[in-house]
Order: sequence, then C-alpha cells, then structure tokens
Amino acid sequence: MNAPAGSRDDGDGSTDAGMPERRHGSFFGRRKGHKLRTHQAGLITHLLPRLALNVTDPTPSDLSVLFGKPVDAVRLEIGFGGGEHLIAEARSLPDCGFIGCEPYVNGMAKILTEIDSRQIGNIRLFAGDAAELLAWLPAHSLARIDLIHPDPWPKRRHWKRRFVQNATIAAMARVLAPRGEFRFVSDIDDYSAWTLAHLLRSPDFIWLADRASDWRRPWDGYTMTRYGRKAEREGRRATYLRFRRKG
Repeated sequence: MNAPAGSRDDGDGSTDAGMPERRHGSFFGRRKGHKLRTHQAGLITHLLPRLALNVTDPTPSDLSVLFGKPVDAVRLEIGFGGGEHLIAEARSLPDCGFIGCEPYVNGMAKILTEIDSRQIGNIRLFAGDAAELLAWLPAHSLARIDLIHPDPWPKRRHWKRRFVQNATIAAMARVLAPRGEFRFVSDIDDYSAWTLAHLLRSPDFIWLADRASDWRRPWDGYTMTRYGRKAEREGRRATYLRFRRKG
C-alpha cells in the first residue's frame, strides 16, 4: 500500500517526516509535531468522530447521505495540510459536498478548528491513507479530486511512496464521474513532470492545457495555501495541472 499522501509543511506542524498510526479505524496522528492545545484535542475527541468517514462501513450508493442533505456534487481534497484551500472551497460552494483526506493530526486539528468556528456543514473528513478512501468510494461519485503541494518524496528510493502512481490514477479514474477533474499543484519540478508523464500515459485522462499559462498560473478561484505563499517567497514557482476524466 502507498504511504499516506500528506501535504507539505505549511507551518501548522504537518511536516513531511513521520507517519501516522491507525488502529481499528482510529486516528492517532504522527508522533512528532506541535502539541495540540486543549481546544484542539477536544475537537479531535468530540467533533472528528461526527465528521469522520469509516471505510469499514458499507459503501454508500449516494454520497449525499454523508452530508445529511442533497448536494450538487462531491469533491475530494487529498492531503489538505492546514486546510486553507478546502475551507475556502467549502465556504464558496455551500451546495457542494467536500471530503478532506489528511493523515497528520496537526492538520486535522487545524481544519476542525475552522469547521467549528465557522459552522461549516459540508465537509467530511478521512484521517488516513487516501488509497483506502478511493477504494471505498462508489464509482463515478466525485466531480473533482485536488492534490495540492503533496509530499514529493525526492529521493529515488522513495519514489514508490509518491501518491501519483499508475494504481492510484486508475483508482481516481474509477471514482471520478465522466468529465470530472483531477487537479495537481506542486512547486517541485520533478514531481510535476512525474505527474504529467503518468497522466499522459493513462487512457482515462486528458490534459487540459492549450498554452503555457495554463500550467504556470493558478486556475480561477484558486486559494493559495500557506505553503504556496512560502514557496513563492523563496522563489519556487508552482505548476498547476488539470486533467479531465474521459467519457
């Protein structure tokens, strides 16, 4: 199984190092990181269970049941880190359901704080390996999947841990609706090239780019994350890739 696809360090303690422990479906988070404040620990204990998806449950035929009301569409963000992008998307599209996947406890605590303080009702969370979640979701159930500044695993011997692999591309193709999108952002040129090469080989996706500006600039409405702003300050330019599911 692939390693969890956590996002890069954006200042909330969710760094690349360390791996989460998951026992019997519970979320324990990584061993290293900032100690949770009392309020954050309380949200992990009391709010997270109300929002968390359990992949040992039967797969629902309609993901609207996860949100307690009909939704126009459902999107997934893999490795949401500090949650800035996911929160902004959920607030701007209240009739859309969002699933956030994040294996690191500090990122989960941060987004729970935002969900609680802003009373956001259209986000559900999965605290674990995105590959498990993709296997559980029903076919053709998602309108979009976002992977923003994922861990690049730069050492060659660790490339097998990158989220973008032939198997996960096939898994995403299964759960995306026809003409649904996979969107990818990275400031690591090697991982951007890796992702583009893998998706171009896939029989299930089309790259949505006609000119250089299509991958050099964020798409309309994109919310820059804290990590993204840090990368820009340090002179690293991100690549923005969009792929459409055929069909």
